[in-house]
Amino acid sequence: MTNKRILENAASTLLDPLAREQLQGLDWLELSCTNAGSDHYPVVTVGSGPPVLLLHGFDSSNLEFRRLVPLLKTNNTLIIPDLFGFGFCPRPEHTNYGPELVLNHLDALLDTLPTDQTIGVIGASMGGSVAMELARRHPHLIDRLLLLAPAGLDGKPMPLPPVLDQVGVWFLGRPSVRRGLCRQAFADPDSNVGEPEIEIASLHLKVPGWARSLASFARSGGFAGCGNPLPSQPLHVLWGEQDRILRAPQKWSAQELLGDKLESVANCGHLPHIDQPELVAQRWLGPECLS
Repeated sequence: MTNKRILENAASTLLDPLAREQLQGLDWLELSCTNAGSDHYPVVTVGSGPPVLLLHGFDSSNLEFRRLVPLLKTNNTLIIPDLFGFGFCPRPEHTNYGPELVLNHLDALLDTLPTDQTIGVIGASMGGSVAMELARRHPHLIDRLLLLAPAGLDGKPMPLPPVLDQVGVWFLGRPSVRRGLCRQAFADPDSNVGEPEIEIASLHLKVPGWARSLASFARSGGFAGCGNPLPSQPLHVLWGEQDRILRAPQKWSAQELLGDKLESVANCGHLPHIDQPELVAQRWLGPECLS
C-alpha cells in the first residue's frame, strides 16, 4: 500500500473524527529537496488568516495536531507538513536521512509561500528543535515560536551504529511497544488513550520504507544541541509536568537555557497539544480570541 493510498483511506476510515476532518485539507505538493530530488509530499493546509507552520515530533505525523487545529484555524492559516523521512512522506531509496534533509525539505516548502508576509511556527518534541534551526535559517521570515516539550535543545548528536539502528527500529515497530509509548506520552493514559490514539500513533508504519528511513535517521544522530544560541524571534515554551518521555535532567537543561520563557503545565504529559490543546491555543492566540 502506497503512502498516498494509506492517507486516502484514512480520510474516511480513521476512528478519530478530528483526524478525518484534518485530512480534508491534505494536498500533495511537489517539492525539490537537495540530495533527495523532487517528489510529492503531504501537506495539510486549513483555516484562514496569518500563516502558522506546525511541526510534529519524532516518528510521528501531521495528525498529532488534530486537537489543536480546530482551535486555531479560525484565526490562522495552518500549514502542517510531514517532516522529511517521517509521517506519510515518500521515502527515496539510497538516501541518508538526517536533520539537514528535514530542514532542506522545509526550506523548499517555505519557498512556495507568499513572500509578502511572515509566518509563525509551533513545534512539538523534535519539531521544537526543528523550529529552532529553521528560525535561525529564516530570521526575517519567521516571526515567533511556540515550542511544546521541545526535544534536542541540548546535548550532542548520538548516532546509532549499524545493527543497533535495526534493533531500535524493530523494537519501535512492535505493536505492544507502540501502544506503550502512546500511553507514556499522555498525562492520564487510562482516561485518554484508546484505539483511536493507538491507530494514529501506528498508521504511518505502513508507509513503504518506514523502517529503512528511520534506521538511517538514527544513524545520523538526529537533532541535538539546537537550543543554543536562542533564535532572535519571540519564543515561548510549554512543558508538561507529567512528561514521561523527556526526563527531569532534560527539563532542568531547558530551564537553564530558556529561563522565564519556559512554562510548566499541570495535568499535561509530553503532548501539550493533545493533553491541553485549549491552553496551547490560548498561548498562541491570546485569551481574548478564545472567549
